[in-house]
Amino acid sequence: MENFSWQEPFGIQLLDWGITAGLITLSILGAKVIFWLLSKVISKLAKKTKSQLDDLLINLLEKPIAYILGSIGIWKSLSWLQLGEIGQSRIDKFFFIVLLGFIAWAITRTIEALIESYLVPIIEKTESDLDDQLIPILRKVLKSTVWIMAIILGLNNAGYDVGAIVAGLGIGGLALALAAQDSVKNLFGGFTIFVDKPFKVKDRIKISGFDGAVEEIGIRSTRIRTLDGRMVTIPNSKFSESAIENISSEPSRKVVLNLGLTYDTKSDGVKEAMGLLKDIVNSKEGVDEKVFVGFNAFNDSALNVICVYYISPGADILGVQTEINLEILDKFAHAKLDFAFPTQTLFIEKDSE
Repeated sequence: MENFSWQEPFGIQLLDWGITAGLITLSILGAKVIFWLLSKVISKLAKKTKSQLDDLLINLLEKPIAYILGSIGIWKSLSWLQLGEIGQSRIDKFFFIVLLGFIAWAITRTIEALIESYLVPIIEKTESDLDDQLIPILRKVLKSTVWIMAIILGLNNAGYDVGAIVAGLGIGGLALALAAQDSVKNLFGGFTIFVDKPFKVKDRIKISGFDGAVEEIGIRSTRIRTLDGRMVTIPNSKFSESAIENISSEPSRKVVLNLGLTYDTKSDGVKEAMGLLKDIVNSKEGVDEKVFVGFNAFNDSALNVICVYYISPGADILGVQTEINLEILDKFAHAKLDFAFPTQTLFIEKDSE
């Protein structure tokens, strides 16, 4: 403090301090002018084009560009002070790191613009929800990569041994990977679901003893609402290890109906029963045209008439079956066709006296 002079603070003349302050002020004002031009003038011109990418880029990059140019102006303004080799070296390192941060910021925003303009519209056209969930992860991975590279370059410029740091991170990453094997398996399982698409949201599937509708497909796990109404969370690794039965993907639901008529039913009655079954099934919506009816067996207690029909995809399976069964009850009762039930006839032989 004894060597401090108001005429030459820190050994630099007041005129140089004033020129430097003026240059810094001009740099800040210039950055604000550039920001105004980008946000007011260039953005209006971009709106007249058909592409939405330029609008998005200008909106996202107007601040980073202004900060980058302003920082460069302030950096060059400080060189007027002629602080010497050591002082200038420290300033250079500081502003190099600052510029790296602003450039990384600009690159991440450019990535955001490209994803929003090109990738998101493609994803919105797909039916799967998994790819919608992968977009945020892709954003984070790309942005994290950019920032990690910027930090490595900044540390290298600051004089740190980046090689030793990276080696240490590699060992730590290996330990973390060993500790997180299950998580990695689940992530790969989610990727398998995304690529193979064995099912989608709202599909009914069977896996590992669970039967239900898929409600949510996540990166680590998938949620299924069982037929009992309970929510089951299954790790995605199970889907790459187990067989999956996608019930919703079946072309049609096959229904086999066996009806037993009493043995006192005549052949005309059996024929009438077969005709009624065909008419009832063919009259219902949601049933395919292929209907097979036949008299196929003499059972112990009944004459068996079989009816095979197919419910169309998307139809209410239980609703269609209920309508058909109720009409069978009504029509058979009206035609006086009786259903058989297990009976036994005992013949008792009398002893002769």
